[in-house]
Amino acid sequence: MKFPKDETGKVLFEMQKAGIDLTVIHTVVFYHLFGSQEQAEAMAAHLAEVEPAIISDVHIDDNPKVWALACSIKVLPLYDAIIALEAQFEEIVTQFKGYTDGWGIEA
Repeated sequence: MKFPKDETGKVLFEMQKAGIDLTVIHTVVFYHLFGSQEQAEAMAAHLAEVEPAIISDVHIDDNPKVWALACSIKVLPLYDAIIALEAQFEEIVTQFKGYTDGWGIEA
């Protein structure tokens, strides 16, 4: 498989190189960071309403001292699907005064 030479493409290339089969559905986790627990929990509650297939986990991240929201969704990790999900999460996270902090495949 060929991937674009952007950050998402590089991550997918490295995963493929490491032997991860990108032609099957995986749990992909998108990470978001917030200044307060309330902001993280508000986004988690919003996602539970609009997209119940997303599993949200709010927890403190000690380095840096912020609240993290991990959003897990089962998806075929194709480049276009990841890019679309990143864009959707970016739009949502800004409403709750947070920011995105990457993604990965749950091992």
